[in-house]
Amino acid sequence: MKYTKQMLIFTDISKKRVSVDFNGGEITSDFGLLFLRGVEKRIHIIERISQIITDCRHPSYIDHDVYSLLKQRIFQIAAGYEDGDDCDSLRTDPALKISCDKNPISDSDLASQPTMSRFENSITRTGLYRIAQALLDAFIDSYDTPPRGIVLDIDDTDDPTYGSQQMTLFNSYHNTYCYMPIHIYEGRSGKLITTILRPGKRPTGKEAVAILKRIVKRIRKSWPNVGIVLRGDAHYSTPEVHDWCSENDIKFVLGQTPNDTLWEKAHDVIEKAKELYSIHKTSIKLFTEFEYQAQSWSSPRRIIVKAEYTRKGANTRFIATNLTHFNRRFIYQTIYCGRGAMELFIKEHKNHLASDRTSCPSFNANQFRLFLHSAAYILLHTFRELCLKSTEFAHAQFDTIRLKLLKVGAQVRELITRVKFHLPSSFPYKKVFVKIWKSCSTAGYT
Repeated sequence: MKYTKQMLIFTDISKKRVSVDFNGGEITSDFGLLFLRGVEKRIHIIERISQIITDCRHPSYIDHDVYSLLKQRIFQIAAGYEDGDDCDSLRTDPALKISCDKNPISDSDLASQPTMSRFENSITRTGLYRIAQALLDAFIDSYDTPPRGIVLDIDDTDDPTYGSQQMTLFNSYHNTYCYMPIHIYEGRSGKLITTILRPGKRPTGKEAVAILKRIVKRIRKSWPNVGIVLRGDAHYSTPEVHDWCSENDIKFVLGQTPNDTLWEKAHDVIEKAKELYSIHKTSIKLFTEFEYQAQSWSSPRRIIVKAEYTRKGANTRFIATNLTHFNRRFIYQTIYCGRGAMELFIKEHKNHLASDRTSCPSFNANQFRLFLHSAAYILLHTFRELCLKSTEFAHAQFDTIRLKLLKVGAQVRELITRVKFHLPSSFPYKKVFVKIWKSCSTAGYT
């Protein structure tokens, strides 16, 4: 098959002409997708989603079923092709086709961009709600036995918009029109629980509770005795969230925006930290606590203050919590500061998987896209957690995993009884690949 007549000329070497064209034939640049195919066959996250999407197309005109469309789009995202337009170029890629359970050469091509675009815009609100449930069920099923406790890390991030997308709003903090999707992860493992697209404003306490109560209800149905800790920024420290957590036996550790009363109560410890710094000329970090009840709060809450003083000056932070059995230093430094990993989870989701590509005019289509990127996150996270744990990539970021392990060139040969991939003889990660393959085989992920 001739892909293009274009020829590129480079500098000669040893009086030999160096030219490049795109007629190499059946060669893929993304062999590592076969590993993700194995992960999908084990955890079935894409299959879960496909089973709850109603296909309203006429059966006589369908070339690509819902499952095939989902696999193609999610595998493309995982490989770094986040735009729907990429479907046109990749629909013939051998590794992508075999990942979608098609023969790499003899079977028909995958879906084109127009087909994928129509699919993304066909999902209803009911379908989106069911997909969110499927992601949550996948999180629950990722545990072999019920955990004793989990940490729900909740945060939102800006997702700039540049057109006339539905429900986009101007956010003065980020100084742009945007969406503000909420991300929720299990804080210690980094497992994704859900991602909810929202207009470009911070959620109110009622909105946060509306999301959290559905998640907790489904988790407690499967794990009645699990302990739950909620962690979040100061804008989640609202009376609605406090009361709901207390009523449902959920512990919370939330940032707290200071006011004049809180500054006054923390004044002595702040001055003490400043005094000690002036004596020792080294960073000083002191902690104190007190009970405080804002006018809108139904009862007093435990407020912990970190009074830090460095060469840059005072750095004071406040948190609100209903934990009673841990000392204030441990609650702040170990429990609350542990949520810093949440920023890395969002970074992998948003930056490494480009989940901010919410450029459809329809809000529903953009929410569906966010779910597609979330499914790609689950595939890569599972691959790293279970298949790379004994390798040098056990703690690698998604972009490193993609660059080193997924984007690997290979020649493809389809024979009558088998398909053969030939990797480069000079591939620098041969031993690691074999180790990963053995690990995946042992876990049933090939």
